[in-house]
Amino acid sequence: MSDSGSHSSSTSAYPSSGGIGGRGGGLWKTMAAQQSGAAIAVTTLAGLALLAAILFTKSRGHIKSPWSRRKRKHALTPQQWRRLFMPDGKLRDGGIKFLKKVRSRGVDPSIRAEVWPFLLGVYELNSSKEEREIVRTQKRKEYEKLRRQCKSLLRRGSESFKLKVGTSHNGTSTNLIQDTDTSSSEEVVSARESLSSEERSPDVVYLDESSSVLLENDDSLRRITNVDASTTNTESSDSDSSEEAEVIQACPSSGGEENSPDVLSEENTPPASTEVRSRLRASEDYATWQRIIRLDAVRSNSEWISYSPSQAAVSDGKAHRLAESVGLKDYDHLEPCRIFHAARLVAILEAYALYDPEVGYCQGMSDLLSPIIAVITEDHEAFWCFVGLMKKARHNFRLDEVGIRRQLNIVSKIIKSKDSHLYRHLEKLQAEDCFFVYRMVIVMFRRELTFEQTLCLWEVMWADQAAIRAGIGKSAWSIIRQRAPPTDDLLLYAIAASVLQRRKLIIEKYSSMDEILRECNSMAGQLDVWKLLDDAHELVVTLHDKIDTSFS
Repeated sequence: MSDSGSHSSSTSAYPSSGGIGGRGGGLWKTMAAQQSGAAIAVTTLAGLALLAAILFTKSRGHIKSPWSRRKRKHALTPQQWRRLFMPDGKLRDGGIKFLKKVRSRGVDPSIRAEVWPFLLGVYELNSSKEEREIVRTQKRKEYEKLRRQCKSLLRRGSESFKLKVGTSHNGTSTNLIQDTDTSSSEEVVSARESLSSEERSPDVVYLDESSSVLLENDDSLRRITNVDASTTNTESSDSDSSEEAEVIQACPSSGGEENSPDVLSEENTPPASTEVRSRLRASEDYATWQRIIRLDAVRSNSEWISYSPSQAAVSDGKAHRLAESVGLKDYDHLEPCRIFHAARLVAILEAYALYDPEVGYCQGMSDLLSPIIAVITEDHEAFWCFVGLMKKARHNFRLDEVGIRRQLNIVSKIIKSKDSHLYRHLEKLQAEDCFFVYRMVIVMFRRELTFEQTLCLWEVMWADQAAIRAGIGKSAWSIIRQRAPPTDDLLLYAIAASVLQRRKLIIEKYSSMDEILRECNSMAGQLDVWKLLDDAHELVVTLHDKIDTSFS
């Protein structure tokens, strides 16, 4: 019995040790079935993992993109906009939800005039209604002071005005004051009371050499020097700027100084004297800025008309009165709404030239302002929105070209990181500096997209920039996996995306930078802004932590 009990116990304790056949054979079958089931499960999981990896790789940017066709919704509506505010007039959750909506949808045209001041930093995202009223009143007064100074300069002539170097609370302000030859002279207010040290660059000087101008026509891209704004052909104002050979950037300088004994060479001038000479140069340039502003204003195109019915219906008398008040000339060929638009451009651009004398006015700035005044009917509000836009864009108009070259360099880095084959082809053509997208950078796709598409792109860009200003940054977006974090350089990713969309054409058919330039200039009306943003999103997701975008 003990043997049988021992056998029974042994069998029970070690069921897998039985011999072949009998109960032992059943055990092996059971184990084989279990192992087979496990293998099938593992294989299935592996297959699912592979499928997920393929889908993730294939749609990493697109499915998660807030601008893809699957994700994109309607623009921010008036009803949604109203619901974003608390009883005291502050935006809920510090404006995070507001910025997310704008970033993924854009803004309904009917509320753009209300929304844009928040996006462009005129109003803080956490400001109350009462605080915004105070800011609005203050900003209106500041703009009116600038306009009074512009009118005084226009009336008396810029020769009677000189720059006086003063010091404000931040130690960097400059004042334009009237030369006080008589006791009856009017005191003119400060042209630029506060330009932060970040915005003002100590290396921006008004050089004696003539500033260079980037000209673009149907055949080539070339550098031209010794441009005298006073010789500009005023007859060119008969047509829209988009229909002619376009001067994209012209930071004016008056010629002939190199022969003047009164002008010191840069290398022999003490730092303090160089600063004073820089300021005086800005004053001398103001008359030139005035001429160029007026020429550009009457040449501005009429795309905006259908987006601003109230301004399109302006009376002839009102248009002419405003034109006369700002000294607009050669506008008889224009219809009243375009005269009115041109006069508003002059008023605001002249005020900005005084507000930021380091930049003054350069051609291309009117392209950036035109959509703003089409949307915002009050000049003082449009002016401060333009100031907000220019806080970043002003670097593009520096005489030393540091800003524009830095941005072209970023576009080049994006293309190199994303598509080495295309980049090597650009190197062969000596086009790796991406100078062929110069115009896109300067006027922010204004010529390549339709008016409405431009506004959508800008709103998304501004939402990113507003998020960064407010310190929202990556954290608010981190809960949505693989969604691109806000970036100050979304425009540059979009520009790189537009080039990458044409990679095959560029590689297979183009053998010179001029050909690529013509291709870029022919994009007008052919781009899908949401596809462009979708592709830009993918680039941001994959490259934002690899591309050095620091300003230098």
